[in-house]
Amino acid sequence: MRFSAVLAGSATLVAAHPGVDHSHEILQRREFINNVKRTDLSHCAEKLKARGFEQAGIERRKALANARAKRGIVARDISDLNKSHLSDLEYTLDTPLDTIFAANTSCLLSPEVTEGPYYVGGEYIRQDISETQAGVPLTVDIAVFDMETCEPITNTYMEIWHSNATGVYSGVPSGGDYSDAPENVNTTFLRGFQQTDENGAVSFDTVYPGHYSGRAIHIHVMTHTNATARENGTILDANASHVGQIYFDQSLTDEVEQLTPYSTNEQPITTNEEDMLLSSSLATGDAIMQYVLLGEAVSDGLLAWISFGINTTYSYEASLASVYYETGGVANENSNGGGPPAKN
Repeated sequence: MRFSAVLAGSATLVAAHPGVDHSHEILQRREFINNVKRTDLSHCAEKLKARGFEQAGIERRKALANARAKRGIVARDISDLNKSHLSDLEYTLDTPLDTIFAANTSCLLSPEVTEGPYYVGGEYIRQDISETQAGVPLTVDIAVFDMETCEPITNTYMEIWHSNATGVYSGVPSGGDYSDAPENVNTTFLRGFQQTDENGAVSFDTVYPGHYSGRAIHIHVMTHTNATARENGTILDANASHVGQIYFDQSLTDEVEQLTPYSTNEQPITTNEEDMLLSSSLATGDAIMQYVLLGEAVSDGLLAWISFGINTTYSYEASLASVYYETGGVANENSNGGGPPAKN
């Protein structure tokens, strides 16, 4: 499902989290979009194909699907692939895997609306961020390109983070439905960094996110062009060259929500259509990931992917809700002001 983006005036913007007003970020994004020459990667399509990046993406996603299968998930038969996200592309039961994987979405996610109130610094560099979290296995494949040159953005650290199956984020002192949970500041699940390869791509093994009050299900994405890995295998860098959020089909989410432990989550559900930040994201492209099932049912696992362009001249200082140090997590008492809390 696709929605046309309607940017309302700041007086009518709905906060994405209790006590958090995102009207400034949405208006900032609108101003940015109005002043850039390009808002998607359509002008790069032929160049990316000619230079082999399209085929590289196809092969990479095939390999990811095969790797998942080797870990116990039954790969779907080529004649039984589900329809990809893009509703205007008519796939049949005989559509080759190459055709489906070649259909990249592309959108400008820089600057995005917000990093949200759950951004944590000092997270681990790792491909598998699932830890012991229960949920539908999900492999995410992301490729990022320079909006102007159409070149892949290589050797750049990208991080993702999202809530668990019951709508809780790690690394912050809160639990379900914004309840106080100070012990949660020492957790690290469903967060991590990877460095983009020669094709500007990264992949993460995780679980499908759960919902929480005020937001449709999403994954946060941030790139750091000047980040440096620390000796303990983590990165602490609040300066971002891109801040984004990526989403899923509502029909897919509805199916996932019927499964345990998602079905035990009693927080109110916000659909894609009700989410103002998603509406803003769709102003310049499609921020909803394409996907295929990796088994006979959604519960067997998913491979989801998206490609997008960013403006490399953009720089943003993210606000840290907390920082994870070697000694544990430390909450930032003034997270709205940005910057790390004092090290204890």
